[in-house]
Amino acid sequence: MKQKSCLLFIGLLLSSIAFSQTVRKYSNEFLQIGVGGRGLAMSNAQVATVSDLYANYYNPAGLVHIQNTFQVGIMHSEYFAGIAKYDFVSFAVPVQQKKRVIGFSFFRFGVDDIPNTLFLVQPDGSVDYSKITSFSAADYAFMLHYAQVLPVKGLSVGVSAKIIYRQIGKFAKAFGFGLDAGLQYRIKDWRIGFMARDVTGTFNGWTMSFTDAEKQVLLQTNNDLPKNSLEITSPMFILGAAYEGNIKNKVFITPEINFGLTTDGKRNVLVAAKPISIDMNVGLEVKYVPAKDIDVCLRAGVGNLQRATDELGKKRFTVSPNIGAGVHVKIISLDYALTNLTTIKDQDGGSGLYSHVISLRLDITKKHKE
Repeated sequence: MKQKSCLLFIGLLLSSIAFSQTVRKYSNEFLQIGVGGRGLAMSNAQVATVSDLYANYYNPAGLVHIQNTFQVGIMHSEYFAGIAKYDFVSFAVPVQQKKRVIGFSFFRFGVDDIPNTLFLVQPDGSVDYSKITSFSAADYAFMLHYAQVLPVKGLSVGVSAKIIYRQIGKFAKAFGFGLDAGLQYRIKDWRIGFMARDVTGTFNGWTMSFTDAEKQVLLQTNNDLPKNSLEITSPMFILGAAYEGNIKNKVFITPEINFGLTTDGKRNVLVAAKPISIDMNVGLEVKYVPAKDIDVCLRAGVGNLQRATDELGKKRFTVSPNIGAGVHVKIISLDYALTNLTTIKDQDGGSGLYSHVISLRLDITKKHKE
């Protein structure tokens, strides 16, 4: 029974990468989760207002608003009761009188210590527990970023080049490459943002490496043998608008709305159509600034609008509200998000999965000698 469970798990992992068509609807989905406590608390509604190193992910054009010598950021979160771990590290440094910015980001989303019981049962039917091994299924992304101010006042542009590496134990691995590009425009208190993800299409080439003995076990247990393949992540375009206003003395409010246009066919989102579907994320930040270099923020957002069909066949929308908070004191910014809260219970009366996200940003400014 344990062997069949492991074979099923491996089969599900491998079947997710052994596909029969060139373009996959949900390729490289680990790069769609989001990063940073601010962004995730606001349900990833960030394209228009992001202005720190987390712009590396949301919109590289926002990097031009970094006024420090450099910024460093890290994030950690866990999903599915700690089974999957998601980590992010980023760095950004302005150059040429802060009119240009370069950055680097690293992502890892992985499940570790997965039992491999392919050879648990021996040919004579005996069970040998010493044959149980473990493996990891992990996705990695390495990104280089560049942003600069354009001649038009308030307008900036940014690009990101990404290298993807995905590995499932010793069974399969993939390498990929793609490009993102973004624009931001600021006019008075209004913020406009545009982001083109995988604008060239992100290519992943999968290579399988099973031993003859592993192939034999898979075939004997009615599993298909995955083959080398190529997948392409289709472009996604995000348009965002926001308003940064002072509502009372030292209190500021920033609502933002983003519309995501996917190009890989019909999805169960706000506007489901072919060939383009439209999704929507909405976020809100309230900031209190009691003194210079000190502020406290409360945030909330709604995203992941999905068309669902209940047990009676009635169609409805489900949403995932998020909340969070942040504090900035001089060079340290600490942000927290509680994501994937759901107001709709499942059939067993339990609530949906949620995750705690903590991110840290350091703003380092070098003092110049007089």
